[in-house]
Amino acid sequence: MCWQNMIQGSFGSKGELYFEIGLIGADTSMIVVNALLDTGFTDYLAMNVQDVESLEWSFIREKDMRTARGETRFFLYQGTVIFDNQEFMIPALGGEEINEILIGLSWLETRRLVIDRKANLLTINNEKF
Repeated sequence: MCWQNMIQGSFGSKGELYFEIGLIGADTSMIVVNALLDTGFTDYLAMNVQDVESLEWSFIREKDMRTARGETRFFLYQGTVIFDNQEFMIPALGGEEINEILIGLSWLETRRLVIDRKANLLTINNEKF
């Protein structure tokens, strides 16, 4: 197995899955954050709308989506992130009730998630299948 391109994650106190990503503001400054992998979230990134606005990402439109709490209005932005040592321009959802920075399953379409809690191993591998 090839391990050159991988992100090492960490477990939260309740078994949450966290990965470090970089958020790049419109002024090209970067903030490094721990993002929670939300396996019920199928987009790339969601965060509090105030945090998105502080990065001065480009607003695209409002978007109504169904969540576990019911129908919710989000604000869709275009932003730049560093993920797996690569820069990506992605759609990002801003929401008023989002308390953590969330990454979703879209990141796993071309990557392999490896979880071994007993061995304290959590990685996302960018492998060629």
